[in-house]
Amino acid sequence: MIRPPRPLASDIPEQGRTIMPIVIMATLDVDPALRAQFLTDADPLIQEALAEDGCVEYSWGADHKNAARVNVFEEWRDEAALRAHFAAPAYSTMVGLLQKAGMTAAEARKYRVDLIEPVYDPQGQARADFFTA
Repeated sequence: MIRPPRPLASDIPEQGRTIMPIVIMATLDVDPALRAQFLTDADPLIQEALAEDGCVEYSWGADHKNAARVNVFEEWRDEAALRAHFAAPAYSTMVGLLQKAGMTAAEARKYRVDLIEPVYDPQGQARADFFTA
């Protein structure tokens, strides 16, 4: 399904400031023997995060190539929404679950997004360029 492009972040004013969506991509390595149970235990916390104001996407899943790895993808409306998420009880509970699952490594990066477009143009052609701006 092709969705229409979302507006430029600079086109979304909020109380005199610009909203910039934030994307987080992370990899977390846990004890492979505990990964499936961790993801089961984490599901209620994932659902809580998805219900938070400003959460656009919050997805945690097993990596199909690495038995220890959990891949995380998050999208937040803005810094205020992400800040509130970090202060929420579910966030600290998730940290505890990761420790219980024997987390051995973690890498998380956040990206501030200034333009969101579809990958495919109206003709169904994949495009590397930003073609609607």
